[in-house]
Amino acid sequence: MNFPFFIAKKYFFSKKKKNFINVISMISMLVVGIGTMALIIVLSVFNGLEGLLRSTYGSFDPEIIVTVNRGKSFVYTDGLREKIESIEAVDLIAEVIEDNVLIKYKNAQRVVRMKGVSDSFVDQERLKNSLVYGELKLSEKDLNYAIIGRGVQYDLSINPNNDFFSLQVYYPKNIGPGLKNPSKLYNSKRVIPASVFSVEKYYDENYIIVSLDFAIDLLSYNQKRTALEISLKAGQDEQKVALKLRNLIGDNYTVRSGDELHADLFKFMKWEKLIVFMTFFLIIAIASINIYFSLTMLVIDKKKDIATLYALGASKKVIRLVFLSVGMIISFAGATLGLTLGLMISGLQQKYGFVSMGMQSALTTAYPVVISVSDILITAFSIIFITLLATIQPALLSTKNLSFQS
Repeated sequence: MNFPFFIAKKYFFSKKKKNFINVISMISMLVVGIGTMALIIVLSVFNGLEGLLRSTYGSFDPEIIVTVNRGKSFVYTDGLREKIESIEAVDLIAEVIEDNVLIKYKNAQRVVRMKGVSDSFVDQERLKNSLVYGELKLSEKDLNYAIIGRGVQYDLSINPNNDFFSLQVYYPKNIGPGLKNPSKLYNSKRVIPASVFSVEKYYDENYIIVSLDFAIDLLSYNQKRTALEISLKAGQDEQKVALKLRNLIGDNYTVRSGDELHADLFKFMKWEKLIVFMTFFLIIAIASINIYFSLTMLVIDKKKDIATLYALGASKKVIRLVFLSVGMIISFAGATLGLTLGLMISGLQQKYGFVSMGMQSALTTAYPVVISVSDILITAFSIIFITLLATIQPALLSTKNLSFQS
């Protein structure tokens, strides 16, 4: 056994009497344990929420999206397609035409965001696990189908089982002076609402998805596209591929990865996680102040024992290590207790989800939890750092003026 720990046990932990110093030490240990437990749980919940958002937005947003810098559309040429396909990591390219349209179902109507996509969008299967009704198809023979958000369905009372009623979609033309016929002010087409998706409130309440040909005819876009949505082969790094693609196709286009589409949200979550970490860090630091005071009182109370050890030949370094050991024992006991309880509770929540969100409209019924090894290491190193700061001064105080003690 390590010599300083042996001396600490012999002189300071062998007594059964629970004095004031022992009580403060126990309180310090419990506060460190509770703070550590809470920190591990909260950080794991933040990891779970971030993962939930990534998976939620990832079911609708592409891994990489290409848009134009100026204006809202660009001509999709064979040259541009060949440049994108020349990157080995690229799997599928979905052509997209997106704009606001007016839809009407029976006597109800509203403005929505229509997204016309090529067949590659269906092959990417991003919405496969988000469909609550129907199948992932946009056309069949001469019929055009629409995949509508669940919020749009509720708002217009759309019955996808009823093939007798279709969605009427309206889009304004380039209106010039002198037009008197109202029917020439807009384009109009019909589409059958065949399936319903549910991803996230904003998408559910604002989007309908139709075939690319339907959007081209309605909006008169011809070869123009508003975006290209690119899926990558398994195991590819989105950021690296986006950077390579950005350098390849030039400055006329904006290339963003899926995370960059919601960069502000993820950045806010990281800042929030950091603030929470700092808050619990301060709580643990306050608990370590109790360790400082308890060790200081212990030094005062054990003056005679310190003098005895010094007289028996113990060096000042050994005596300081004794008090450092006492502080580390208190801190490590609390940290070990907190880490164990925190990991246990997080693991149970991850497996069984016994703590519910308490909201019917939530993306998931229970709080998501993801245990990260980096969070455990950062928490452990933070506790070691705080404990060392709290124990250094009492350890130095234990050998102050030691040569003058009798």
